Amino acid sequence: MAKASSATAEKSADYGVAVDRSSQLDGYTVNFVSITKTHDLGPMLASLPGGNCSCPHWGYVLNGRVVVRYADREETLEAGDAFYMAPGHAPEAEEGTELVQFSPTGQLAQVEAAIAAAARQP
Repeated sequence: MAKASSATAEKSADYGVAVDRSSQLDGYTVNFVSITKTHDLGPMLASLPGGNCSCPHWGYVLNGRVVVRYADREETLEAGDAFYMAPGHAPEAEEGTELVQFSPTGQLAQVEAAIAAAARQP
């Protein structure tokens, strides 16, 4: 059985606005995310197709709030909500938000590469 927890995650990264602990589980990545500063991820996703995240995510919000923007709507996720974020979204999270998210590893890697590239730009 594949399993992971925040305490046993294989990788940990501090991005300044969020701490992300993650593990791979049979083709999926599970992320344990703690938002340390309110931020909008939209500008970091601009280089992806349609200027939004192209990876689907399933998860659960433990604490806080996330606003997810799509071309035709906006959804608010709060503590206690299970969620599915379809491709084509841009999230904004409030400080103090904690969530667990599951994503296809290959698709998530492409999104993470675009975010990393955007972060390196002046």
